[in-house]
Amino acid sequence: MYRYDEFDARIVHDRVSQFKGQVQRRLTGDLTEDQFKPLRLMNGVYLQLHAYMLRVAIPYGTLSSGQLRKLAFIADRYDKGFGHITTRQNIQFNWPALVDIPEILDHLAEVEMHAIQTSGNCIRNVTTDHFAGATADEIEDPRVWCEVIRQWSTFHPEFTFLPRKFKIAVTASAQDRAAVRVHDIGLHLVKNLAGETGFEVYVGGGLGRTPYVGEVIRSFLPSEHLLSYLEAILRVYNLQGRRDNLYKARIKILVNALGMDQFRDLVEAEWLNARDSSVDVPQEEVDRINAYFAPPPFENLPKAYDQTSATQDNPDFARWLRHNVSAHKQSGYAIVTVSLKSPEMAPGDITSTQMKRVADLAGDYSFDEIRTTHEQNLVLPHVRQQDLFVLWQKLSEQDLATANAGLVSDIIACPGLDYCNLANTRSIPVANRIQERFFSPEKQEEIGELKIKISGCINACGHHHVGHIGILGVDKKGEEFYQITLGGSAAEDASIGEIVGRGLSTDEVVDSIERLVAYYLQSRQSDERFVDTYKRLGSEPFKEALYAA
Repeated sequence: MYRYDEFDARIVHDRVSQFKGQVQRRLTGDLTEDQFKPLRLMNGVYLQLHAYMLRVAIPYGTLSSGQLRKLAFIADRYDKGFGHITTRQNIQFNWPALVDIPEILDHLAEVEMHAIQTSGNCIRNVTTDHFAGATADEIEDPRVWCEVIRQWSTFHPEFTFLPRKFKIAVTASAQDRAAVRVHDIGLHLVKNLAGETGFEVYVGGGLGRTPYVGEVIRSFLPSEHLLSYLEAILRVYNLQGRRDNLYKARIKILVNALGMDQFRDLVEAEWLNARDSSVDVPQEEVDRINAYFAPPPFENLPKAYDQTSATQDNPDFARWLRHNVSAHKQSGYAIVTVSLKSPEMAPGDITSTQMKRVADLAGDYSFDEIRTTHEQNLVLPHVRQQDLFVLWQKLSEQDLATANAGLVSDIIACPGLDYCNLANTRSIPVANRIQERFFSPEKQEEIGELKIKISGCINACGHHHVGHIGILGVDKKGEEFYQITLGGSAAEDASIGEIVGRGLSTDEVVDSIERLVAYYLQSRQSDERFVDTYKRLGSEPFKEALYAA
């Protein structure tokens, strides 16, 4: 698990002390908002539609119970009793007073947390598979390499002011739960024919107003050369990325403009000068970091625990097992997804009371460990199978046992116009209305896997481009409309969804989604997923269903 060393502690202490002075100067008027902006962004502070927002880093989505309790304390004392899990596995507080933010950062430092690398044109919080270290289908725990990258990238003097923000994701599984192909750099741990571990490296992915799926720049990079190769990529981007146009400043634009072959040649030439440098992490340091992620003291348990009696008497529990419980690499254990997707709440929102209860449950049933996911849920990664029924009961008491992971109501949505000053439309009410329309658990199970993702503007914070059904809010002469894309995916079959026609009014959008789903159900073959049916039949019949009214 991420932990401070003496260098981290000093860096964070000094940063908080500096920011206290900067905030005071802003409050007294010695700094204008424009002057204050770059200072606050380096400390995870945004100015949203109604208030400042603080985004707290959760490196590679791993939290301890103590850290989650501290987040609950902050939500109670400085916010309105809520936190919001983001698509970068961080947590946001939407209502802190600016004068209180340095004090909040002091509280975070008490539990080895901070807001560094959550904003600004730097290397952002590195994300990974939320099942890392628990799933049987990974080569090794990718969080080790996330921590290596975190230590290398924090305050890297050459990459503090990049042309634009920069996002890196790492996975070690064949099933991509980290969306690595739609990141500026995506890293997939693989083994070569000699059995050596290295990385398949993707570059140039990203969403926003110009979405791209990343391309392979290197099919196998020996793991010992990871940092020098990342440095070569970032150096080429830093030197050649556009700084004259905010909308063309991401690395995806540079890769597309040069073409992958030319971009690869530039990186390889730069790497020749860098790969023998001391930037590459020595094996003893990898071993030291690897010890941070030692498995918890698992019990020696039978492979499977018989849940027959509990499931026969409790069909809701049986449904939760099917959708929110995943296989664990350790015999007798399971991975539990805690859904934050109830129609009564904004997707990804969690109350301070729920935070405290999840922290308690993690202590009782998951070795004090919690994960945040890029799909805006939580995970308890190490639960004994024999504890699943009582855990489900206790989650149910907190409205946290919704059995919908991966189903139609498990929607990703940005904060939209309810909070964000960049948004054109509201995202949360549309997400809630879709959840209400498909509220029936039986109906959701009939539909099966269906990823709906909603963004309130073209910046695509809701990842709509890679939704099986993507919904983009657009403004038309002061009215809110929603453009539909179909066939996207953020997984190992990554693809950008296709725009299928005109925007829909607020009143039209939910009925239209229902017609899409109805057409899918009557057209699919066997247990075919929505996205597979769409790719088999093409856009035209789905378009007809969408606009049938």
